[in-house]
Amino acid sequence: MVAIEAPTGAFAPPPYPYDRLNRLKPIADAFEGGSVDLSIGTPFDPPPAAVIEALATSGAERGYPPSVGTPVFRTACSNWMQRRLGVDVPVDQIAAAVGSKEFVASLPGYMKLRHPERDTVLYPAISYPSYAMGATLGQCRSVSVPFGPDGALDLGAVDPADIDRALLLWVNSPGNPTGHLDDLEAAATWGRSNGIPVFSDECYIEFTWDGQPRTILEHGLDGVVAVHSLSKRSNLAGARAGFYAGDAEIVDFLKSVRQHGGMLVPGPVQAAAAVAFDDDMHVEEQRDRYHSRLELLADVISEWSGIDVQRPGGAFYLWIPVEDGWQFTERLAAEGGAIVSPGEFYGVDGTNFVRVAVVQPDDKIELVARRLAAAT
Repeated sequence: MVAIEAPTGAFAPPPYPYDRLNRLKPIADAFEGGSVDLSIGTPFDPPPAAVIEALATSGAERGYPPSVGTPVFRTACSNWMQRRLGVDVPVDQIAAAVGSKEFVASLPGYMKLRHPERDTVLYPAISYPSYAMGATLGQCRSVSVPFGPDGALDLGAVDPADIDRALLLWVNSPGNPTGHLDDLEAAATWGRSNGIPVFSDECYIEFTWDGQPRTILEHGLDGVVAVHSLSKRSNLAGARAGFYAGDAEIVDFLKSVRQHGGMLVPGPVQAAAAVAFDDDMHVEEQRDRYHSRLELLADVISEWSGIDVQRPGGAFYLWIPVEDGWQFTERLAAEGGAIVSPGEFYGVDGTNFVRVAVVQPDDKIELVARRLAAAT
């Protein structure tokens, strides 16, 4: 477990992780057809046409939108959860977020206002960097929680002293970068038994490959909050639309502080998001695309590297064990013209891994596949 203490002096922001890959771009660009960026999980496939039409024609750009979300938007979120996840969440226990990253990064500061006697954020040891950075930005300390052999968080490893100080626990399932599916029932039970709110980042839930999509809200709403986004589900990362839902008291508190902070999803975006949540067909099409790309690159990288590349339980990343993450990243740039992420971006426990995001269009994925096949 790694503990990062809250800043005590002037804060100097560290380099943004993905900026450290810039030196590899000229190497990958030397290939005919240029570099293929598989480092960041930003979608490249088009959003549904009806969503773009709603964005352009809603007429909602004139006035300030409600911070909590319009009734139409929140109802669409509620209907989607019932239809796709089998959970009933009252509309008044749902509120809008400006995408999920903003919510993740700002949450610790807000929760510390609610419980100033607590100062610790618990988060997965291999995970999205914003969980730990959000703690730092909120003047909190962060403590990583290791994974057990089954891929679930080993919550029994959390030090009792850290439990006493904990503001919240983050879980992420399907996980970025690993693709693991966590035991959300165990996390909810642990949080309730220790009086610690559990926030479940479920932005990849529609891309669950092993079994049906699973939400922490299946196990009751008390003490838990699920966070969702349209960035991955509907290829709308540029729109910044998401929501959080769950425990009534926590959601009400966050609604209020976020309203005072001016956290507003633009009105046209809310109109478009409601259309996106009401449509499942485009998600099925996107699932097929990502699944095919995962299969293709897993096979090609396995053949090229001699590593048995495993398919994830969810999400659209390959999480590949290697001897040296940076060395493997450099080799992929030099031999395949592909830019990927060394695993250290996601915590010290990820040092001997790389993450490959299969987000580029099929022709770009196939271009990388041909290059690596030629280099095998």
